[in-house]
Amino acid sequence: MIRLHDVKTGDTVLVKYEGELLEGKVLEVNAEDKQACVLTHEQQDFWYSLDDLYPIPLDETQLLRLKFQKDEAQSSNGSGVVYVRGPFSVRLYQQEGQDLVRLDYRDEHREIKGPLTVNQLQNHYHGMTNFHLE
Repeated sequence: MIRLHDVKTGDTVLVKYEGELLEGKVLEVNAEDKQACVLTHEQQDFWYSLDDLYPIPLDETQLLRLKFQKDEAQSSNGSGVVYVRGPFSVRLYQQEGQDLVRLDYRDEHREIKGPLTVNQLQNHYHGMTNFHLE
C-alpha cells in the first residue's frame, strides 16, 4: 500500500485489479476520497483506493526503464553503483549494513536511508529538476 502523500500525478505504480498486479500511471489523485485514477497498460483508467496501490521497488531494471545509464567509471570505485540521466545521478550503496541512496542534481544532493521506490524517485526527481521522470 502507498501513503496518500507519496502519490502524485504522473507516478508509476502497481494496482491490484481482479487479483493481479498491473503497472500503471497515476492520472489524478483525489485526496478527499483517498483514491487515485490510474491508467494501466491495457489503456484503461480506473479509480483505485489506496489499499489497491503498491509501490514498485527501485532496482537496476527500473532505473534502466527510466532511461538511466549505469556509470561504470563511478561505480568501480567501491562506493556503490551509480546511474545517471543527464545531470541527475542515483547512487545505491550500503553503509554499516544499511541501504542508502544518494540523489545528485547539479549542486543539490539528497541522502535517503533505506530502499527507494519508483514513485518516490519520480517525486524527488521532480522536486530537484522541476521535470517529471517518465
